[in-house]
Amino acid sequence: MKVAFVGLGVMGFPMAGHLAKAGHEVSVFNRSPEKAQRWVATHGGRAGASVAQAADGAEIVFLCVGNDDDVRGVVTQLLPAMAAGGIVVDHTTTSAKVAREMAVLAGEGGRWFVDAPVSGGQAGAENGQLTVMCGGDGGAYARAEPVIAAFAKASRLMGGPGAGQLTKMVNQICIAGIVQGLAEGMHFAKRAGLDPLEVAAAISKGAAQSWQMDNRWGTMAEGKFDFGFAVDWMRKDLGLVLDEAQANGSRLDMTALVDGYYGEVQALGGARWDTSSLVARLEK
Repeated sequence: MKVAFVGLGVMGFPMAGHLAKAGHEVSVFNRSPEKAQRWVATHGGRAGASVAQAADGAEIVFLCVGNDDDVRGVVTQLLPAMAAGGIVVDHTTTSAKVAREMAVLAGEGGRWFVDAPVSGGQAGAENGQLTVMCGGDGGAYARAEPVIAAFAKASRLMGGPGAGQLTKMVNQICIAGIVQGLAEGMHFAKRAGLDPLEVAAAISKGAAQSWQMDNRWGTMAEGKFDFGFAVDWMRKDLGLVLDEAQANGSRLDMTALVDGYYGEVQALGGARWDTSSLVARLEK
């Protein structure tokens, strides 16, 4: 298909690359043009001088940008340029509200909008192993899903517009609790005089096992946080979660606590540390 990708950060750059490897005709746009040129040098395709130029005639336009306002600005620019009946697939983590707004805006112009936040981090993007949670029209999703499969190990339609973003919020709630539990377990093990790596070997095959334990316990023990999903990004996501919880009446006591703990990590200079850095505030 003729597709475009807007936003070539640590996630978007490899995701767009998988689309090119799958044989799609890909054009790209990034706010810093040198990154778009580097992508073209690596993967072929073309770089647009503007969002509209990159999206010109595209059947699907993928986004992976920063926040709600970025999505609003980009979608407004690209909708008139893309193919009639085309689909915008937004991989940005945003509010459910903006996803619903963009679905209405796209529909007014004869296009479709699918909110499609992802989980799996930079490694998942690079390896084409992301999990994608989608919200939107079923027909539009069915057309987009085979293309999304270029960089996803799993993709699921969760409901109408905004349902993908709400599902991503559940994902972040669960991760926040798991990582805090690991941080406290690590801290306790060290204070108790146990070897944390031996502890992991003992408990990681039982009920305490998780992706976070398998992939982050060892680096937490070593105090290495220079990779993965940054604290700043997690606080943005948890802010969206807590706003939505206030609107729908959810009680998220643990999530609010962990959000505050991440604020302490930021104060330690860890704004760009991986989210597993929660252990650092316990060991300062």
